[in-house]
Amino acid sequence: MSDLPRHAADPSRRRLVQAGLGAAGLSALTWAPAIAQSGEIVFGAAPPITGVFAFAGVGLHQGLGDYCEWRNANGGIAGRRIRYVAEDSGYKMDQAMSVFKKIMAAHRPPVFYGDSTAWAKASAEEVSRLGSTITCSPSFASDLADPQKAPYYFMAGPSYAAMIGILLEYINGTARGATKPSVALVYSDTEFGRDPIADGKEHAQKLGIPIAMEIVTKPGAVDVSAEVARLRRARPDFVIFHGYVLAPIPEFIKQMREAGMTAKPMGTIWSMDKTTVDAMGAAGEGWMGVMPYRYSYDTAGAPTMQAIKDYLAKARPDMAYSSIFHTHGWLVGSIFAETIERCLKANQALTGPNLKAALESIDNWDTGGIVGRPVSLKGHQIPVGRIYEYNASTKLLQPASDWIRMAG
Repeated sequence: MSDLPRHAADPSRRRLVQAGLGAAGLSALTWAPAIAQSGEIVFGAAPPITGVFAFAGVGLHQGLGDYCEWRNANGGIAGRRIRYVAEDSGYKMDQAMSVFKKIMAAHRPPVFYGDSTAWAKASAEEVSRLGSTITCSPSFASDLADPQKAPYYFMAGPSYAAMIGILLEYINGTARGATKPSVALVYSDTEFGRDPIADGKEHAQKLGIPIAMEIVTKPGAVDVSAEVARLRRARPDFVIFHGYVLAPIPEFIKQMREAGMTAKPMGTIWSMDKTTVDAMGAAGEGWMGVMPYRYSYDTAGAPTMQAIKDYLAKARPDMAYSSIFHTHGWLVGSIFAETIERCLKANQALTGPNLKAALESIDNWDTGGIVGRPVSLKGHQIPVGRIYEYNASTKLLQPASDWIRMAG
């Protein structure tokens, strides 16, 4: 994931230090010592502010921290103030677990945000043993969207399998007549890349969509000429890329166009931030993909997106564009808060089982337009997304479909 230029500049990180929300490179000694909550509710976090995922981690950290500040300015949670306690994980497994254990021991937060799939899986046993906390992370790993296997984990969006399903539903909707469009699947030889492929092929079969080709590559900059030759012979109508952030997608698209292919390239969430698509250059024209959230410039009829825009205009006036990572962090914060508030209003202690039940009670819930349809977290995911398409002349991603809901 080191191919994409890092989102957010150093001034934003300095502002985090000044605001007391934490920043890259801060050591544990920088944080206030553990104190009794005294009515405060702690949100714990180990965001990846440095390391190979920093381009996303800074935005994730800012989004969650900004939500806490905004919520406190609007009365907190049932009148109780939120205190955001976070420390950089560096996107390193041992560091992430160390931060998690330290914050849990010092503050026992009812909610905790980790940094990765690896962290979510490694911490699951400890989280279950503690029975005090629900967790989330940037991971949309399909096997984590399981209330039985990962009872205290949820994802603020669709699983990777659901994302592929949403793309396939859109593709199915483009069919004219009895002949279904064909699809090629191109994915990285990583756990991330392989995650949704089996489910995707099963869903394609259910829809009657033929899989014309399946290609696996290493992530990052690699020679794709042989793979493009195979795609040209297979002649798919759509090519779905998954398991990458940027490279080798632009090179695939460039060579596909040079070969005269008209197949539509599509991607999933981590290839859909505007800064990522901007970095594709000419290859970005017409790029399509699934997004669980609105983009920050899409505020019409979306009061929460407008609230984020207004908050950033005051708190971060140099942030012209709020990344999908920032939006994700904000949404995670709002789900944390909604879950806790439901427990407090029911006069229930903030225990793991009570928080889990409160999370699963969230149904037909309005996110204020972050997600364009009322959402449910009964299945510990939000299996909803919309297809967006990039216009290189405006440098904006615009809706190409309505919001599509999968089962889950």
